[in-house]
Amino acid sequence: MGARSRAGRMRPDSRSIDPATRAEMLAAELGLLIDGATNYAIYMLDVAGNVAVWNKGAERIKGWTEEEIVGRHCSIFYPPEEQADGKWESDLSRARELGRVEEEGWRVRKDGSEFLANVTITALADDAGSLIGFGKVLRDITDERAAERALEARESQLSSILGTVPDAMIVIDDRGAVQSFSAAAERLFGFTESEVLGRDIGMLMPSPDRERHSAYIARYLATGEARIIGTTRRVIGQRKDGTTFPHELAIGEAIGGGRRLFTGFIRDLTEREATQSRLNALQAELIHVSRVSAMGAMASTLAHELNQPIGAVVNYAEGARDLLGNPTEANVAEVREVLAEAASEAVRAGQIVRRLRAFVARGEVEKRIEDLPALVEEACALGLVGTRTEGVEVVVALDPAATPVLVDRVQIQQVIINLLRNAVEAMAESAVRRVTVATAQGAGGWVEVSVADTGPGLAPEVLAELFRAFLSTKQEGMGLGLSICRTIIEAHGGRIWTETPPGGGTCFRFTLMQAAGEADLGA
Repeated sequence: MGARSRAGRMRPDSRSIDPATRAEMLAAELGLLIDGATNYAIYMLDVAGNVAVWNKGAERIKGWTEEEIVGRHCSIFYPPEEQADGKWESDLSRARELGRVEEEGWRVRKDGSEFLANVTITALADDAGSLIGFGKVLRDITDERAAERALEARESQLSSILGTVPDAMIVIDDRGAVQSFSAAAERLFGFTESEVLGRDIGMLMPSPDRERHSAYIARYLATGEARIIGTTRRVIGQRKDGTTFPHELAIGEAIGGGRRLFTGFIRDLTEREATQSRLNALQAELIHVSRVSAMGAMASTLAHELNQPIGAVVNYAEGARDLLGNPTEANVAEVREVLAEAASEAVRAGQIVRRLRAFVARGEVEKRIEDLPALVEEACALGLVGTRTEGVEVVVALDPAATPVLVDRVQIQQVIINLLRNAVEAMAESAVRRVTVATAQGAGGWVEVSVADTGPGLAPEVLAELFRAFLSTKQEGMGLGLSICRTIIEAHGGRIWTETPPGGGTCFRFTLMQAAGEADLGA
């Protein structure tokens, strides 16, 4: 029960008591009320500055009891340096002149410790206007000001950090109004903070995002479905001068003090995308130059590449001529078959020229899903025409799991044919003449094709630069076949290399990208 309630319960009906008694009762009630204000030191000074009234709050804050302090001079409440300067006298003089003075200053407790106080001094006068003393109300604000300074220091530190962060930061409320606009945001968008505070965030967006943004916020507030918050995405912003630029946007949400705020962190992608575009253009140019260079080398050996199908055409034509020397019905039928094969090889020669011409273009090679076993078997049939009669044993080991592949069929067959021809020529003086063509399923979506021979192998110095243009182990070779093979395989995204098997000879291996089968594609 409060002091006023207790006093009211003890007070009789005011109409039945005399004015003097009523005044005493009011004074008692006032004393109880003042003593009840324990968070405030409330005391009175006489005209000379001596303590006349002292409440419980003053006792708690300053440490002196009423018996200890009443009658003592107020100067003891000031630090020693202010006592020497007569600060107490200056304060009372100002209160006398102005009627009321409020300030913050350091005061002293009974134990000698100092504290920061908010002090109000009021000059008290009687009915005639004569000064009768001073009323003082004091509050200890040491912890309060310390907390404020700590908060200011944290805010200053945070502001300093945010001011140096290269990413722009913008805070908006649930209506889309801008609440904060960092220095980086000012540099990025060209607006000052004062120009955007309180305005809709849509002013920083081009159409149609500007008109749609309010609906985005409204939908999120209504459904709680977060489509953007917590993610990062690429969007377009608009500067003060109307120009647009790409940026990466990450949005976070915070709720505090009954307010919902959204913070956006913005990273300008202009330079990054411009650099990427330049790199892409440079890469395209380098690829083009590489292909042109490769084609320059290919042009020198085009006759070599075309020699395979043209040679087959010649062989077929000569065979047809010999058969026509004895034009029996059976021979004429065989001539038709031979001429059909010759025509097929002539078409193949045209395909080689067309593929080589397409390879030098800027576009990608014409890849299709091909059955690898069929591709390899056809290449072996074409590349080994006439070799079986020279005592070459051909072993074909095909992994049924290593198919299909995503390739340009003609180009990959050219690689296999080239390797086969090289293998046959390398075994010209070998006692055992065996070529092994194999496929195997590799890791990471790749298949491996190998062509191994039982020839004398390659010298270490040749192995180191085997795929370099114009390096040849043949007396009449120009050294471009393997260089072309490497260019084709690398254009398909694979790689080609050579190994020396434990039993001798040479093994060429290259990788191709495996394509998903019909079952995998959901066909």
